[in-house]
Amino acid sequence: NSLKMLPGGLDKRITYRRRRTWATASNQIKFVKTPGQQLVSQKVRKRVKGARTPCYLGYKAIPGIKHIRRNTVNASNKRFRTVNRAYGGVLTHDIVRERIIRSFIIQEQRIA
Repeated sequence: NSLKMLPGGLDKRITYRRRRTWATASNQIKFVKTPGQQLVSQKVRKRVKGARTPCYLGYKAIPGIKHIRRNTVNASNKRFRTVNRAYGGVLTHDIVRERIIRSFIIQEQRIA
């Protein structure tokens, strides 16, 4: 059992509805009112970081990609997984732009 503060300043001793009773980062709960006006606890899932660039490129979040868990990525629609451009769901737009500019500069150096 654990002591939690509810909205309105009331404290309710609650019983977890799952096995683990420790208040860890992965075992957070929130209180929800059922249609029968009963307060019950609901498990809160951790926030998902979503798709990111590789570590050596800064591990930045990729804009336009839905933040979904790794085990549900393949089950989701393709439009949630990619962006319509080269290296769509892998690299951010600024990294792609930088690569294009770098290749042009290298090409010009070869010609000169």
